[in-house]
Order: sequence, then structure tokens, then C-alpha cells
Amino acid sequence: MTQALSASERARGRRLAIASHPAGMTFYMVFTQQLPTLALVHLGAGEAAVGLQTAFIFGFQLLQLPVLRAVGRFRKQRILVLGQALALLGALPLVAFPRLEGEERAVPLALASFALVAVGLNVSQTAWFPMLRGYVEPDAIGRFFGVLRSGWHLALILYYVAAQAWLGAHPGAFGPLFLLGWLCGALRIALVARLPEQGAELRERIRLRDAWLLLRHHSDLRRYLAGSIAFRAVFWSVVPFALVMLEREVGFSHAAILSTSVAWYAGGLLTVYAWGRWVDRFGAYPIFRATALGMGLVILALVAVDAPGTAGRIGAAGIFFALYALASGFGVADTQVLFRLAPPEAPTRLIVVGQVLSHVGGGLPPIAVGLVLDAALAESESRLGVYHAFFAVAALLQALAFLPLRRFR
Repeated sequence: MTQALSASERARGRRLAIASHPAGMTFYMVFTQQLPTLALVHLGAGEAAVGLQTAFIFGFQLLQLPVLRAVGRFRKQRILVLGQALALLGALPLVAFPRLEGEERAVPLALASFALVAVGLNVSQTAWFPMLRGYVEPDAIGRFFGVLRSGWHLALILYYVAAQAWLGAHPGAFGPLFLLGWLCGALRIALVARLPEQGAELRERIRLRDAWLLLRHHSDLRRYLAGSIAFRAVFWSVVPFALVMLEREVGFSHAAILSTSVAWYAGGLLTVYAWGRWVDRFGAYPIFRATALGMGLVILALVAVDAPGTAGRIGAAGIFFALYALASGFGVADTQVLFRLAPPEAPTRLIVVGQVLSHVGGGLPPIAVGLVLDAALAESESRLGVYHAFFAVAALLQALAFLPLRRFR
């Protein structure tokens, strides 16, 4: 069994992780979150297609379970790089977006490309968090993730400011924006290829049966999953359909909608480091409770957005700022709990199983929400009223998401 990383290797791992993460997360977000929603709407996709694309990055996390077996045979660094390379390959058709627009089956082709990106990213993510666990000290988890996530929030603010200006001058021209995201993904490979790795698990057989036994016998893991899934199920059902409502029913332009993305990442940038310090100081549960209740109120405020004027744009930007500022706090507390539950000498089993179940369970509901909205919109005379009713229900459910997490006081 290989020894754990030395203090200098852990420090080098932290530096390389922080340096690579802005490029990696820019690629990740550009091909999984707001921009794909806008591109699909531009191509004429319906709510069901938007919900399906939103669920790709979460649903394909199931692939991490079979990939988990490879951790005992191959270095995690190699899995990380190969997954990123597969995601880059899947993204190539979107870089050629003008050609995609001319295709009769543009929406299915775009969905296939987004799906392959999600597959590659999930293969890569199987190794990413277990590698990070080897670099971070137990009493500094929140602060480390505060620094790590601040960098990529700043990078995405700069990206979306540029994207907003570009689409304002060139409506519907998504190709160069996807190209820039693709180049960031290629840069990430060059940086993560130098990450040090703790080799304790390299020749250890990791069986899926052992991973599932964790869930059966680990009561704290079950409690964590109940709250984490509840939070993600509501959150990722609200975000894409808020963007669809703003464009289709309220009348926002692409550039105006991207201003909400700038506000979104600004909310994370200005708060995530503070959340990290507060989590380390006060523990996870107070953060879970405050952020879930606050996000319920913020989601309810979407009901008031019904006009595309200056007040509507400012209101929408404020909602997205607050929504992600609070979600960042929940996310840091979520990661701290998961990392503390994982044994530091061999963390992969618990971290991968926890992440897979949390993200798949929380990420598939957007598909069902999209189907329900499609049906309700077809029958209703007030399309905006359908969205407002959905957000009112979602606000209540989001506010209650902290209840299963009371164990982590």
C-alpha cells in the first residue's frame, strides 16, 4: 500500500486544483447550464427537451458506479484526463453551431452532443473529488472550497459579461461562445495532468457491492442523501425553467438573460469564501437551514417577474444573484459533510456513491417537470400563470429541504 501524500505534495495538489478549476468549470458550465438552455430554445426546443438536457449531467452520474471499479486498476489522474478528453470530443458539434442550425434535426443532434459531454464529465468527476480529498486538511474543508470555487466564479463572470456583449451584437451566434468554452476544457487537461495522487487505492479492488453496503449500514450517509437530494431536485428544476419563462413568456432577449448569469456567478463569488469560513466555524446544519429557507423566499419572488422592462431585468438579476449566493452556502456545507463522512485513507467509495445518488436523485426531476409543464402549457390560457404556480410550489419544497439534515448540527 502506498503512503499518503506528503505535506508538500498536498500543497502542490491544492495549488494545481485551484489553478485548473476556473478553466475546467468554465467548460463544465458552458456545456451543461445556462448557455445550452438558451441555445436549445433558439433551435426551437420545447420544455421537455430543456428538462432532458438539464438532467444529462446528473443522470449520467450513474456511470460513475461502473467507473468506480476502474479506480483500483488505473490511476485516478488518468481517469480524470480521459473523461475530460471524451467531453471535448462530444462538444465539437456545438463549436460548429452555425452548421447545426441548418440541420433539420438540430435539436436531437444538439441533445446528443450535450449528452456525450455529460458522459465525459461524469467519468472525469469520478476521480476529481476523491483526489481533492487527499489534498485538503479536515479542519479546513470549507475554506479550501471557498477559495477553489471563488476562482471559477470570477472566471464565469468574465465569460458571461463577454457573452452578453457578443449576443447583444450577434443574436443567436452561439458558436464562438462554445468555442471559447471548448478551449478552456483543453487547457484544463494540461493543468490536471500534473496533479499528485495518493496511491493507497490503486491496487485495491473496489466492488459495487461494497459501495452499496455503505448506504445500507451508514445511517448518516442516508440522512445526508435525503436532504441533499431534496435540495437539488427543487433547485435544478427551478433554474432552467426560470430562464425559459424569462425568454418565452416575459420577453427577455438573449443578452438580457445572460445578465442574470453574470448576477448568478457574482452571487457565488461574493459569498462562497465567507460560507466556507462559516461552515468550518459553526458546522453544516445552521448553513443548511438558513440557505434552504432563504432560497424558498427567493424562488417565490420569481412570481413577481412578468415584464421585460428595466425593473424586470433588475429584479431578475437580483433574484439570480440571491439564489446562487444561497446555493453556494448549501453546496459548501454539503461538501463538508460528505468529506467528513469519507475515510481520508480511502475516500473514493463513499464520496462517489454519495455524489452519484445525490446528483442523480436530485437531477432527474427536471425531466418530469418539463413533461408536466409541456402538458400544462398546452391546456392553459395563461402560460405565465402556469410558471408562477410551479415556482410557488417549488418555493415551499425548497424551504423544507433542510429538515432531513438536522443530524449535522
